[in-house]
Amino acid sequence: MIPSDLRFHKEHEWVRLDGTQATVGISDFAQDALGDIVFLDLPKVGTTVKVGQQIGEVESTKTTSTIYTPVSGTVIKINSDLKDRPEVVNSDPYGNGWIAVIALSNPGEVDQLMTAQQYETFLASQKKG
Repeated sequence: MIPSDLRFHKEHEWVRLDGTQATVGISDFAQDALGDIVFLDLPKVGTTVKVGQQIGEVESTKTTSTIYTPVSGTVIKINSDLKDRPEVVNSDPYGNGWIAVIALSNPGEVDQLMTAQQYETFLASQKKG
């Protein structure tokens, strides 16, 4: 189940809004495609980011994948628990597997992201292609 309160980027990152802050993570689809996650390279607190910019990497037993930010702003918090327990992204991608919190510089950008329903349709079209 894709949580209905999230917005999604085409690169399979999600955003959960809380006022002018956005929690960012990778989708269940992404973690499943990656396989067992063994390491995350997280952004640094204080980093200013723009939509689509690389903010980190996920290493799994299969591959390494880039993490892109779906929103612009400043990284104000990272999930440091993932340094010791990266597998949490596999087991709880929409909860305790969050990656970073970004203070939004342009909250309107979130409106450009896919809703959960649009993301489901996007995934279905990816599987057909």
